[in-house]
Amino acid sequence: MNQFLEQLPIVLRSLNAGFLQTLKLFGITLAGAIPLGLVISFGSMSGFRVLSRIAKTIVWIVRGTPLMIQLLIIYYFPGLVLGNAIWGGGETGRFMAASVAFIINYACYFSEIYRGGIQSVPVGQEEAGLVLGMTKRQIFFKVTLLQMIKHIVPPMSNEILTLVKDTSLARIIALQEIIWAGQAFMKGSHGISGVIWPLFFTAVYYLICNGILTIVLGRIEKKLEFFR
Repeated sequence: MNQFLEQLPIVLRSLNAGFLQTLKLFGITLAGAIPLGLVISFGSMSGFRVLSRIAKTIVWIVRGTPLMIQLLIIYYFPGLVLGNAIWGGGETGRFMAASVAFIINYACYFSEIYRGGIQSVPVGQEEAGLVLGMTKRQIFFKVTLLQMIKHIVPPMSNEILTLVKDTSLARIIALQEIIWAGQAFMKGSHGISGVIWPLFFTAVYYLICNGILTIVLGRIEKKLEFFR
């Protein structure tokens, strides 16, 4: 018991640092994937066939392959195949590579959610807007977008909660997120080795984070109930 109490502050400091890295990756992924997903959805719905096929092919490839493989390719491919290690070998380079991989991956998933939300709005509403003299841009932002948001909040919420847990995959390229920090104490870290309980503690961080997100996203969904 005394040994546990001595190790606890050391473990918590390490886990807190790892979780901060996890939160940074989560935040940057959302900030990049939400707008990029909308752009990709426009491309997939474009009347220009070449653009539409390119967008749909990218989405098909990204959604059809594991995120872990995408992380490995994005991080190692430039250096090992092209001979240009654009990410470098430090923690900053690994974080940048992980951010790019996560943004692309989640943008493709978000694009399908956006597409479904946009297409769920009745076409008659756009036609009514045109009759009233509204431009297509006005119709999108004042009619389609607001209703689309209502439709996409539940599936987007699921993806956002999944993203919190998926950040743990970044350890495949040695990014020192919270799972990496917890597992390090099994191998030897900060003078502690052969203990597994710090790894179990990481689950508490994920539960708290997802619990807060669930409450926030649930309130957002309730505020959008006036569209019913």
